[in-house]
Amino acid sequence: MKISKLEHFGETELLTGLRRVRMMEDPDTLVYRDAVISLECIQTRYLSPPQYYLLQSELEKVRELKWALREHGFDLFRLNGFLRISLEGEEEPIDLLPPVVEESIEADGSVHLLVNDGMHRVYLAYLEWQVPQVVYVRGIPKNLPYYAYPIPSGWDRLEIRHDIPEGYLKKWHRVRHNKRLYRDFNSVFRNVGGPRGHFEKSRVS
Repeated sequence: MKISKLEHFGETELLTGLRRVRMMEDPDTLVYRDAVISLECIQTRYLSPPQYYLLQSELEKVRELKWALREHGFDLFRLNGFLRISLEGEEEPIDLLPPVVEESIEADGSVHLLVNDGMHRVYLAYLEWQVPQVVYVRGIPKNLPYYAYPIPSGWDRLEIRHDIPEGYLKKWHRVRHNKRLYRDFNSVFRNVGGPRGHFEKSRVS
């Protein structure tokens, strides 16, 4: 992985952009407009994964990204804003945001910091004993929760897999038509999630 161009945008640009993020199937709704949004460093044990697997190939690519960013003077776990990255061989740049974490209050009253976007980076931090900087979002409208529940047993339940067989349980969805709850980060930012084969898999897969 070789970075040909890199541009840094600060915390103000990041948070301002997030307030304009739209719902994928309801572009008139700005899901984070009135939320409390901040950049925080949070230990991974306090974060809740909403999916049952990670792909080893994607985890290794994120590690390669970490090393490539280090050569340009940036720390994957402390972006202090977001990066616009151009990779050799790719036509369009990629916006790399810190992992996005949403506060979610479940039916039993428990509070979870759900990893909405950036699972592979958070897990890399977990493996490397890092305290990652994340976007921490609180006060999301109650009718617009993240589309999947937190895994009851947390990080211990995750599988690192080479592939996903048909019928594999990826997430436990809250509603039948779960795409209605997708946040469209690409309504504001560029290619969040990256082109397949470089960074993490698409947020909505």
